[in-house]
Amino acid sequence: MGAPPAQLKVAGRSAVAPFIVMDVLSAANERAAAGEDIVHLEVGEPGAGPPEPVLDAARQAIGRVPIGYTEALGRPALRAAIASHYRDRHGLAVDPEQVIVTVGASGAFVLSFLAAFDPGDRVIVPEPAFPAYKNILQALGVEVVRLGLGPKTAFKPTPDLLETVAGPVAGLVIASPSNPTGTMLDEAELAAIAGHCRARGIRLISDEIYHGITYERDACSILELERDAVVINGFSKYFCMTGWRLGWLIAPPDLVRPIELLAQNLFISPPALAQEAALIAFDCRADLDRRIDTYRRNRAALLDRLPAAGLDRLAPVDGAFYLYADVSDLTDDSARLCDDLLQEIGVALAPGADFDGAQGHRFVRLSFAGTHERVIEGAERLTRWLRERR
Repeated sequence: MGAPPAQLKVAGRSAVAPFIVMDVLSAANERAAAGEDIVHLEVGEPGAGPPEPVLDAARQAIGRVPIGYTEALGRPALRAAIASHYRDRHGLAVDPEQVIVTVGASGAFVLSFLAAFDPGDRVIVPEPAFPAYKNILQALGVEVVRLGLGPKTAFKPTPDLLETVAGPVAGLVIASPSNPTGTMLDEAELAAIAGHCRARGIRLISDEIYHGITYERDACSILELERDAVVINGFSKYFCMTGWRLGWLIAPPDLVRPIELLAQNLFISPPALAQEAALIAFDCRADLDRRIDTYRRNRAALLDRLPAAGLDRLAPVDGAFYLYADVSDLTDDSARLCDDLLQEIGVALAPGADFDGAQGHRFVRLSFAGTHERVIEGAERLTRWLRERR
C-alpha cells in the first residue's frame, strides 16, 4: 500500500452562503416525489411558460438553423431587439452596441461585477436583497458592505442611508422592483441615488429583472436618469423563460469591451437556441402584459386573506411577485417556521435569512407567481394554520 493521497485544496472563494430558496425547493420536491401535495410559494418562477410563438420559434429553429456558437455578446438581431424594447417601453435611445446578451441575468451579474470591481473593492448591497448579489461579489473577492433597510424607508435605500457608509465605496447594487420585498423606487428616488453615486464616483448597477411586473405604476429605468449606470435584465420573469437561461445587460461604453473579453473566455456565447426564441418574445408583449392580471389577482387575494389571519406586517408590493412578511410575533427563527409549514401543511416558503443576514430571521417571503388556483390553495392552508397557531 502506498502513502495516502495528500489532501487537495478547495478554494476559499467557494465558501459562500447557499441560495437557501434552492435548498427549500429541493426539500419540497422530495416531499412531492413521495406523493405529498406541495404548494410552491418559495420560488420566483412564473406559473405559465413562454408564449406559444416563442416555443414555435424554438421548434422551427432546430430544423432551420445551426445551433452553434454565436457572437460572445449575443446575436446582433437580438441585441437590436432589446435596444428597441427600451425605445418602446421607456422612450430611450439605446445603442445596440451597449447591449450584451448573457447566460441568464446571473451571468450578467458575474460579467458586470468582474469588469467593474477589483478584489478588495467595497460594494454596497442594501438588504434585504437577492442573495446572489453578495454571494457572487464575495466569491470574486469584493468586500460587501451591507446596508440594512426596514419599514421606516419602505425597505428602500436613500442617500441619507448611503451617507452612513464610512470609507471608500466602488459600487452600489440596487433593485427596483425588489426581490424579496416588491418595493419600487420612483423617479425622484432613483434620481437622488444616481446623483449620490455620480458625485462620489460610485459605479451604480441596477437590477431591473422585474420590470414589466408592476401594479400601480410603471417602473422607471435608471437609464432614464443615469446613462453611465449598468442595467441588468433578462427573459426569466416578465417573459416567462426561466429555464432558457438568457439575460442581458446594458453597459456604459467603457465596460463593453472589458465585458466582451470576459464573456469570450467565461461563456463563449449565450445559448443559441434561446436567442432564436427570444427574438419572438418581444412580439408577445400583449400576451405577457395580460399575464400580469394573474399576478394582480394573486396579490389581491393574499393581501385580503393573510392580514385577516394576522400576517399583516408586509412590505409594500409595488411590483415583482413577492410578499415579504414580518413573522417575529410567531418566531425568531423563520427558517424553522418554513420547515414546519412544509412538513405540517405542505406549503413551501422562503426564509428571510436568504435575503438579509441581520434581520432575515424575522421574515419570510411568499411568491405569488404561480397559477391562481395554487396560490389560493396555499393561502387557505396558511391562513388555517395561522389561526390555529394563534
